[in-house]
Amino acid sequence: MTAVRAALLVHGAGGGGWEWNVWRGVFESAGIAVAAPDLQPVVAGLAATGFDDYLQQARAALLALPRPRVVVGASLGGLLALHVADEADAVVLVNPLPPVPWHSDLISRAWPDIVPWHRQARLGGTRRALPDTDEATTLFAFRHWRDESGAVLRHAYGGVAAARPACPVLFVLSHADDDVMPAIPSAMAAAWDACVLQTVSPSHVGPLLDRHAAGIASQAVEWLNRAVQAG
Repeated sequence: MTAVRAALLVHGAGGGGWEWNVWRGVFESAGIAVAAPDLQPVVAGLAATGFDDYLQQARAALLALPRPRVVVGASLGGLLALHVADEADAVVLVNPLPPVPWHSDLISRAWPDIVPWHRQARLGGTRRALPDTDEATTLFAFRHWRDESGAVLRHAYGGVAAARPACPVLFVLSHADDDVMPAIPSAMAAAWDACVLQTVSPSHVGPLLDRHAAGIASQAVEWLNRAVQAG
């Protein structure tokens, strides 16, 4: 029997709960109930949506789950996961956007009020972003990217303080990542004496969507059960 009862899966910027379809299947097959909600903009619109608005949604979704419960976050979702980890029994961070001080190593970017990842999506660009993914998954991702709040990304890239969670932490890292260079979360993991699952995925969202995703998710489940049982 699994030691984990439920998991909250928090997606990254410009994505949605659909990013976790493979992981959801693996977790549910292991007997873990999964919540993978779409982070929602505020009533005033995407440009008015801030980091704390997403954070409140993530915390509420986690608190609705039974314990033992875990939180898994990818990219921006990883940074959100760190901020709700006080309510979790273990945390998995997939190529997370880093908190202070590691945020200073991110490539500096200027974010408009609304980042047009849906409006300006191109199939060729999606293929380049997912170099180890089958064509059906690539097409699905291309059709489901969404525009994102620039305020949220400016906040995240500007540096957010986050302490090491008191519960067990696993970093899942890609072999290559143009968005969050692997050296950044590797340094975080070393400083926090956290566990690391180094994958061969060659892109930022590869561990969620490429041909290795199911195997990576299975390894994450095995680690979570060991970590929560030990805890």
